[in-house]
Amino acid sequence: MNRTDPVEYEVIAREVFAPIYPVIAAEIRKKTGISQGKCIDIGTGPGYLGLEMARITSLEVWLLDISNEMIAYARQNIKSRKLDQRVQAICADVHQLPFDNESIDLVVSRGSVFFWKDLHQAFSEVYRVLKPGGMSYIGGGFGSEELRRDIERKMRDIDENWEAKAKTRMDHPTASDYAAILHNLNITGEIRTNNGLWIIINKPVV
Repeated sequence: MNRTDPVEYEVIAREVFAPIYPVIAAEIRKKTGISQGKCIDIGTGPGYLGLEMARITSLEVWLLDISNEMIAYARQNIKSRKLDQRVQAICADVHQLPFDNESIDLVVSRGSVFFWKDLHQAFSEVYRVLKPGGMSYIGGGFGSEELRRDIERKMRDIDENWEAKAKTRMDHPTASDYAAILHNLNITGEIRTNNGLWIIINKPVV
Protein backbone atom coordinates (compact mmCIF):
# COMPACT_ATOMS: atom_id res chain seq x y z
CA MET A 1 0.00 0.00 0.00
CA ASN A 2 1.17 3.51 -0.72
CA ARG A 3 1.00 5.55 2.48
CA THR A 4 1.69 8.74 0.50
CA ASP A 5 -1.70 8.60 -1.23
CA PRO A 6 -4.40 8.67 1.48
CA VAL A 7 -7.28 7.99 -0.93
CA GLU A 8 -5.60 4.92 -2.45
CA TYR A 9 -4.49 3.71 0.97
CA GLU A 10 -8.00 3.96 2.43
CA VAL A 11 -9.59 2.11 -0.48
CA ILE A 12 -7.07 -0.74 -0.34
CA ALA A 13 -7.28 -0.98 3.46
CA ARG A 14 -11.07 -1.21 3.23
CA GLU A 15 -11.42 -3.44 0.19
CA VAL A 16 -8.34 -5.70 0.34
CA PHE A 17 -6.92 -5.77 3.87
CA ALA A 18 -10.20 -5.61 5.81
CA PRO A 19 -10.36 -9.37 6.67
CA ILE A 20 -7.08 -9.32 8.57
CA TYR A 21 -8.05 -6.85 11.28
CA PRO A 22 -10.51 -9.06 13.22
CA VAL A 23 -7.98 -11.90 13.16
CA ILE A 24 -5.09 -9.73 14.38
CA ALA A 25 -7.25 -8.02 17.02
CA ALA A 26 -8.34 -11.39 18.39
CA GLU A 27 -4.70 -12.51 18.47
CA ILE A 28 -3.71 -9.36 20.36
CA ARG A 29 -6.47 -9.83 22.92
CA LYS A 30 -5.47 -13.47 23.43
CA LYS A 31 -1.73 -12.78 23.63
CA THR A 32 -1.91 -9.75 25.94
CA GLY A 33 -5.01 -10.58 27.96
CA ILE A 34 -5.79 -6.85 28.01
CA SER A 35 -9.44 -5.99 27.39
CA GLN A 36 -9.93 -2.95 29.65
CA GLY A 37 -8.18 0.37 30.11
CA LYS A 38 -6.59 2.62 27.48
CA CYS A 39 -5.21 1.65 24.08
CA ILE A 40 -3.39 3.50 21.30
CA ASP A 41 -3.37 2.33 17.68
CA ILE A 42 -0.29 4.00 16.19
CA GLY A 43 -0.18 4.69 12.46
CA THR A 44 -3.84 3.77 12.42
CA GLY A 45 -4.60 4.88 8.86
CA PRO A 46 -8.40 4.62 8.52
CA GLY A 47 -8.50 3.05 11.99
CA TYR A 48 -9.49 -0.54 11.30
CA LEU A 49 -7.25 -2.31 13.84
CA GLY A 50 -8.05 0.08 16.68
CA LEU A 51 -11.75 -0.03 15.87
CA GLU A 52 -11.68 -3.81 15.95
CA MET A 53 -9.92 -3.71 19.32
CA ALA A 54 -12.70 -1.47 20.60
CA ARG A 55 -15.36 -3.78 19.18
CA ILE A 56 -14.10 -6.92 20.92
CA THR A 57 -13.01 -5.33 24.22
CA SER A 58 -14.03 -2.59 26.64
CA LEU A 59 -10.90 -0.57 25.85
CA GLU A 60 -10.92 3.19 25.43
CA VAL A 61 -9.03 3.61 22.15
CA TRP A 62 -7.10 6.45 20.53
CA LEU A 63 -6.55 6.14 16.78
CA LEU A 64 -3.32 7.99 16.07
CA ASP A 65 -1.82 8.92 12.71
CA ILE A 66 0.55 11.59 11.43
CA SER A 67 -1.71 12.24 8.42
CA ASN A 68 -4.71 14.56 8.81
CA GLU A 69 -6.30 12.87 5.79
CA MET A 70 -6.08 9.47 7.47
CA ILE A 71 -7.53 10.86 10.69
CA ALA A 72 -10.48 12.23 8.73
CA TYR A 73 -11.20 8.71 7.43
CA ALA A 74 -10.73 7.28 10.91
CA ARG A 75 -13.28 9.72 12.34
CA GLN A 76 -15.80 8.73 9.69
CA ASN A 77 -15.29 5.08 10.59
CA ILE A 78 -15.69 5.78 14.31
CA LYS A 79 -18.99 7.53 13.63
CA SER A 80 -20.30 4.85 11.27
CA ARG A 81 -19.62 2.16 13.88
CA LYS A 82 -21.21 4.22 16.67
CA LEU A 83 -18.07 4.00 18.81
CA ASP A 84 -17.83 7.72 19.60
CA GLN A 85 -18.05 7.11 23.35
CA ARG A 86 -14.88 5.02 23.52
CA VAL A 87 -12.81 5.87 20.44
CA GLN A 88 -11.09 9.10 19.44
CA ALA A 89 -8.88 9.90 16.43
CA ILE A 90 -5.98 12.32 16.79
CA CYS A 91 -3.21 13.55 14.51
CA ALA A 92 0.12 12.92 16.24
CA ASP A 93 3.61 11.49 15.75
CA VAL A 94 4.90 8.26 17.32
CA HIS A 95 8.19 10.05 18.03
CA GLN A 96 6.38 12.44 20.40
CA LEU A 97 3.28 10.75 21.76
CA PRO A 98 0.79 13.18 23.37
CA PHE A 99 0.16 11.00 26.44
CA ASP A 100 1.36 11.14 30.02
CA ASN A 101 4.00 8.79 31.39
CA GLU A 102 2.63 5.35 32.34
CA SER A 103 -0.91 6.18 31.21
CA ILE A 104 -1.61 3.53 28.54
CA ASP A 105 -2.43 -0.16 28.99
CA LEU A 106 -1.96 -1.35 25.40
CA VAL A 107 -0.15 0.00 22.34
CA VAL A 108 -0.91 -1.66 19.00
CA SER A 109 0.20 -0.97 15.46
CA ARG A 110 0.03 -2.92 12.24
CA GLY A 111 2.25 -1.83 9.35
CA SER A 112 3.41 1.60 10.53
CA VAL A 113 6.65 0.54 12.28
CA PHE A 114 8.29 0.00 8.89
CA PHE A 115 7.88 3.74 8.22
CA TRP A 116 9.10 5.08 11.59
CA LYS A 117 12.10 7.35 11.03
CA ASP A 118 13.81 6.94 14.42
CA LEU A 119 13.09 3.52 15.92
CA HIS A 120 14.98 4.24 19.14
CA GLN A 121 12.96 7.38 19.81
CA ALA A 122 9.67 5.74 18.81
CA PHE A 123 10.12 2.70 21.04
CA SER A 124 11.30 4.95 23.87
CA GLU A 125 8.00 6.82 23.55
CA VAL A 126 5.96 3.62 23.44
CA TYR A 127 7.69 2.39 26.59
CA ARG A 128 7.32 5.76 28.31
CA VAL A 129 3.54 5.85 27.96
CA LEU A 130 2.96 2.20 28.91
CA LYS A 131 1.74 1.55 32.43
CA PRO A 132 3.60 -1.05 34.50
CA GLY A 133 1.99 -4.27 33.33
CA GLY A 134 1.07 -2.64 30.01
CA MET A 135 1.98 -4.23 26.71
CA SER A 136 2.70 -3.44 23.07
CA TYR A 137 1.85 -5.48 19.99
CA ILE A 138 3.59 -3.73 17.11
CA GLY A 139 4.65 -5.01 13.70
CA GLY A 140 3.18 -6.36 10.52
CA GLY A 141 1.42 -9.48 9.38
CA PHE A 142 -1.70 -10.85 7.74
CA GLY A 143 -3.34 -12.84 10.52
CA SER A 144 -3.01 -16.20 8.78
CA GLU A 145 -1.23 -17.84 5.88
CA GLU A 146 -4.48 -18.12 3.93
CA LEU A 147 -5.21 -14.41 4.33
CA ARG A 148 -1.64 -13.56 3.33
CA ARG A 149 -1.91 -15.53 0.09
CA ASP A 150 -5.27 -13.97 -0.74
CA ILE A 151 -4.05 -10.42 -0.11
CA GLU A 152 -0.84 -10.96 -2.04
CA ARG A 153 -2.85 -12.22 -5.02
CA LYS A 154 -5.14 -9.18 -4.94
CA MET A 155 -2.26 -6.74 -4.47
CA ARG A 156 -0.31 -8.24 -7.39
CA ASP A 157 -3.31 -7.42 -9.57
CA ILE A 158 -3.07 -3.81 -8.39
CA ASP A 159 0.74 -3.50 -8.44
CA GLU A 160 2.93 -6.25 -9.91
CA ASN A 161 5.86 -5.05 -7.77
CA TRP A 162 3.91 -4.95 -4.51
CA GLU A 163 5.19 -8.25 -3.11
CA ALA A 164 8.84 -7.24 -3.52
CA LYS A 165 8.17 -3.85 -1.93
CA ALA A 166 6.37 -5.43 1.02
CA LYS A 167 9.16 -7.96 1.55
CA THR A 168 11.77 -5.19 1.56
CA ARG A 169 9.82 -3.28 4.21
CA MET A 170 9.37 -6.31 6.46
CA ASP A 171 12.94 -7.58 6.05
CA HIS A 172 14.68 -4.28 6.88
CA PRO A 173 15.21 -3.82 9.77
CA THR A 174 15.42 -7.50 10.65
CA ALA A 175 14.03 -9.22 13.74
CA SER A 176 17.56 -9.11 15.17
CA ASP A 177 17.73 -5.37 14.55
CA TYR A 178 14.52 -4.81 16.52
CA ALA A 179 15.81 -7.03 19.33
CA ALA A 180 19.02 -4.99 19.45
CA ILE A 181 17.09 -1.72 19.62
CA LEU A 182 15.05 -2.97 22.57
CA HIS A 183 18.22 -4.23 24.25
CA ASN A 184 19.91 -0.85 23.80
CA LEU A 185 16.89 0.82 25.40
CA ASN A 186 16.89 -1.69 28.27
CA ILE A 187 13.41 -2.83 27.23
CA THR A 188 12.50 -6.49 27.62
CA GLY A 189 10.59 -7.63 24.58
CA GLU A 190 9.69 -10.64 22.46
CA ILE A 191 10.13 -10.61 18.69
CA ARG A 192 7.71 -12.99 16.98
CA THR A 193 8.15 -13.99 13.35
CA ASN A 194 5.23 -16.32 12.80
CA ASN A 195 2.50 -14.78 10.61
CA GLY A 196 4.60 -11.67 10.14
CA LEU A 197 6.93 -9.79 12.46
CA TRP A 198 5.66 -8.54 15.83
CA ILE A 199 7.41 -6.69 18.64
CA ILE A 200 5.75 -7.51 21.96
CA ILE A 201 6.74 -5.51 25.03
CA ASN A 202 5.50 -6.26 28.53
CA LYS A 203 6.46 -3.42 30.87
CA PRO A 204 7.26 -4.96 34.24
CA VAL A 205 5.39 -4.06 37.40
CA VAL A 206 7.93 -2.67 39.84
